[in-house]
Amino acid sequence: MNEVTVVGPTLADFELARGVVSTVAEITPLESSRYLSEVLGAPVFLKCENLQRTGSYKIRGAYNRLSRLTDEEKARGVVAASAGNHAQGVAFAARELGIKSTIFMPIGVALPKLQATKAYGAEVILRGHTVAEPLLAAAEFAAETGAIFIHPFDHTDVVAGQGTLGLEILDQLEDIDTVIVPIGGGGLISGVASVIKQTAAAQGRTVRVIGVQAANSAPYPLSLSLGEPTEITISPTIADGIAVA
Repeated sequence: MNEVTVVGPTLADFELARGVVSTVAEITPLESSRYLSEVLGAPVFLKCENLQRTGSYKIRGAYNRLSRLTDEEKARGVVAASAGNHAQGVAFAARELGIKSTIFMPIGVALPKLQATKAYGAEVILRGHTVAEPLLAAAEFAAETGAIFIHPFDHTDVVAGQGTLGLEILDQLEDIDTVIVPIGGGGLISGVASVIKQTAAAQGRTVRVIGVQAANSAPYPLSLSLGEPTEITISPTIADGIAVA
């Protein structure tokens, strides 16, 4: 396996992002789950980002990324691609910051997510039937128009924004020992794992972070074993938010 070291956000970067994100994002509750606690025989808590504005944590990374654009970049507008959650986050952030946004979404995207994205003021263009096709179309649009491409996960500002969720978990449950995070593109777990691991190390303790993928859409184990990002063929899954090939 080829070892690659990537310099990610520091704790100071995460704290700075928290200050930015706090202007638009809610501090969502950490609720105990009696059912899961009984099944696992240990206390289980759920971070309720479904109660977040725009319906998911994606607003964190999107707003942090857009807020750091220069005035010249903001004037060029932004473009993104998403099956729904990132689309809403970018559209909302763009509206709040006075930036024109264009969002590519796959044909057949969930109607509530499509309507919400439009309601936030974005121009929506339907393209393709998988997340990969709108991503390609958005990148081409950026190259042609000069709009700033807002990647759903592959940017340090996005990772720093998503990591603010980890800071909240640590504030809400100090004696936590394991955090389980879904993996789609990897922006959320990169931010949460980084901030949790750095904070735990500074405190002289260890917190385990576990990433999970849907069995029908699990490119990470194969990519990890091969030492490089590897595309797979995904099958239908109810976990559409993390169905990334």
